[in-house]
Amino acid sequence: MDKNIKHIFFIGIGGISMSGLAKLALSNNIKVSGSDENNSELLQKLQRDGAKIYMGHNKENIDKSVDLLVYTSAIREDNEELLKAKELGIEIQGRTEFIGSIMKEYKHSIAISGTHGKTTTTGMLSSILVNSSLDPTIFLGGELNIIDGNIRVGKGDLLLTEACEYKRNFLNFNPSIGVILNIAEDHLDYYKDINDINDAFIEFANKLPKDGLLIVNDINKDLFNDISSRRVSFGLSSSADIYASDIEYLPYPKFKVIYGDKSFDVELSVFGEHNVLNSLSVIAASTELGIDTETIKLGLKQFTGTKRRYELRGLIDDISIIDDYAHHPDEIKVTLTSARKNTNGKIITIFQPHTYTRTKDLFEQFAKVFELTDEIIMVDIYASREKDTGLVDSKQLVLAARKYNENAVYAKSFKSAAQLALKKASAGDIIITMGAGNVNEIAKILLQRDED
Repeated sequence: MDKNIKHIFFIGIGGISMSGLAKLALSNNIKVSGSDENNSELLQKLQRDGAKIYMGHNKENIDKSVDLLVYTSAIREDNEELLKAKELGIEIQGRTEFIGSIMKEYKHSIAISGTHGKTTTTGMLSSILVNSSLDPTIFLGGELNIIDGNIRVGKGDLLLTEACEYKRNFLNFNPSIGVILNIAEDHLDYYKDINDINDAFIEFANKLPKDGLLIVNDINKDLFNDISSRRVSFGLSSSADIYASDIEYLPYPKFKVIYGDKSFDVELSVFGEHNVLNSLSVIAASTELGIDTETIKLGLKQFTGTKRRYELRGLIDDISIIDDYAHHPDEIKVTLTSARKNTNGKIITIFQPHTYTRTKDLFEQFAKVFELTDEIIMVDIYASREKDTGLVDSKQLVLAARKYNENAVYAKSFKSAAQLALKKASAGDIIITMGAGNVNEIAKILLQRDED
């Protein structure tokens, strides 16, 4: 980090990414302060590490001792702390701009992008890297037991991070290795259409240096025929540069990896075809870094997932309580398909739509995808950064879903959703709490315990 920076203020410091950046700053002996609306375990950890935390946003939190203010895209332009920093002439950077500046300090930097699967894939690669001699620094959009949280500060010359396409934020990054897991319609409150999204990913790929590497899903590779860096495609057929063959999915995926003149067997400890694909991208990145095959295989085998990604939260009366972050129809399809392969019982899904814009733009896709579950219980939309325009709500989505699943119902509260799910469930069934908001609170209610 810039040696002239002595004090950084983070607006929204409690976010999973921002808290990681704050921890990195602290590890570099930089004074850290920041604000957030709600207290959390992440904030408490930062306080114990020496950060000054303010509850709520107030211009009085900012003074001339701050050298740099970092904020997230969720922060409004009229935020009083942001305005005060501008008034005082303090340097201001967005979160991704700040990460981009940090990436320049590393010889190797890896950015994991894609509409879905970024956190899982970053976690999977993290599991390999920590078993290697590279001693990486890692930013993760979730929590991973092997790094005891959402960040690892290493002493090596390698940085690994997720790269989100929202508002073209990933264009602030400066990776030497870029991974594109998949491309689909999402964030349509910002992007015009799929072509606009494709253009953003092409621009991301074009930021790679000539001696860099793009690792891309085989189904998307033709979008990147004209980039100047090297390109490796991954997939499930021999049309890809690295592919899986002889796949067995139960109880966990086992398959043979074919990569050029090399082939070796891999075992995963996470479910689903999507994780086979994720692992192939990770193997390609690890090979580029010179990591040996046995370390790659060990890291993949040891990776059991990140929090909120098909996470088994517990059992109650032999009913499995699963929590999953899926909030896009494609992600929901993957999760429910994986669940179906791993139970002979019923699947009862409690879904919290995430943002009004996404729900409205992908309304029919959301309605149809829940034909894959036996029961669907929907709670109110999680607004996140948006305001309710009154154009869409969960009750409307329930009515539309009944065209595909007659067992679609609405629950007016988390408690009633939990009670309804337990009434529907029997021993051997799965209850999945699903969404990117705070729907995971229902898992706590189901298990009747208070967790952080």
